[in-house]
Amino acid sequence: MKYTQYFLYTRLRPDRVDIKEEWIKFTVMNSVRTEIQADGGIKKWAKIEEVNRYLRVILLEDGETVHNAFFDRNFRRG
Repeated sequence: MKYTQYFLYTRLRPDRVDIKEEWIKFTVMNSVRTEIQADGGIKKWAKIEEVNRYLRVILLEDGETVHNAFFDRNFRRG
């Protein structure tokens, strides 16, 4: 996977350091919702069963480069 410098910096935060690369890949490949942002970025969500939480992954408009990833406590499926 490709990552932005911003992602590499923010993944060191205490609330994000435990997010596994396999969870990011899972979210990109198996999202339960996908939204396109005004800037062309792509938001994807998937439930990570191991922690019973939804992970949001933000990709650049190329659809490959991860810009951000975090657990979205406000996500509601539906």
